[in-house]
Amino acid sequence: MSTLSQTISQTALDELSGFSDPEQITRTLMRLVIAALLGGLLGYQREQSGKAAGVRTHMLVAVGAALLVIAPEQLGHGGDALSRVIQGIVTGIGFLGAGTIIKGSSVGDVKGLTTAAGIWLTAAIGVAAGLGHAFSATACTLLTLSIFFFIPRLLKQGGTRNEE
Repeated sequence: MSTLSQTISQTALDELSGFSDPEQITRTLMRLVIAALLGGLLGYQREQSGKAAGVRTHMLVAVGAALLVIAPEQLGHGGDALSRVIQGIVTGIGFLGAGTIIKGSSVGDVKGLTTAAGIWLTAAIGVAAGLGHAFSATACTLLTLSIFFFIPRLLKQGGTRNEE
């Protein structure tokens, strides 16, 4: 029976071995937290605007996308594997975003396109954060917040039909 317990103990230690490197732990946590915070900022703005996808949705999308690019990197997989993961994220998030789009009965009566695009962009920000590109992720978040805030006001002043 001691062989079984030794095997179980050794397997558990092997599975948790990634937690022994403080640098890797710190890097991983920082990337995930940055993704969560940036996704949360976008989600907060959308929630305050009364949109369907709010803080939790945006945070989960950003953190999920970040984790999906962190894991292959930690396993030592290179560009091809990472490229396929990112392609999968883009496609999968497209389906999630499609669920936020509602077509009304009249021509041109479509709602949720901006929310879908925002969720898609939140995933891209999560990917950037997960890859360690915090500046790019932050800059994109600030630009996106500017678009969410200023463009509707400009359209309203110009008398143009406001999207979503």
